[in-house]
Amino acid sequence: MSATIQVLRLPHAADLPLPAYATEGAAAMDLLAAVTAPLTIPPNGRALVPTGLRVALPPGHEWQIRPRSGLALKHGIVLPNSPGTIDEDYRGEVQVIVLNAGTEPFTVERGMRIAQAVLAPVTRAAFEEVAELPETTRGAGGFGSTGTR
Repeated sequence: MSATIQVLRLPHAADLPLPAYATEGAAAMDLLAAVTAPLTIPPNGRALVPTGLRVALPPGHEWQIRPRSGLALKHGIVLPNSPGTIDEDYRGEVQVIVLNAGTEPFTVERGMRIAQAVLAPVTRAAFEEVAELPETTRGAGGFGSTGTR
């Protein structure tokens, strides 16, 4: 299954490749940092990293912005609002909130694979207010309640 994402490349990303899947079976495409100069994020610091892209997603879809596992493991680089959502009607520049949870400063270089994006269908919900909910085995059991037996 495939869908088309319309993309407008901004001037500060003119020489960077468009997002791409790294392998045939990859679920996510890599997003590149369109920084114009190296950007150093101190430990426990965060930064907004531009991609230089504006997109028009297909109707009924979102772009889920997720961290890259290699950056998380090797450097402690995470996306604090992960997964971030790019709504189908957003037309501004796609930017990535990056948090350095590591112990060393981390430098974002131009063209670095900074995050990944998954195109996902969206189901919109309608709410029906009721007097009571159907019973389940779990009931109102909360945090950790399914792993205690």
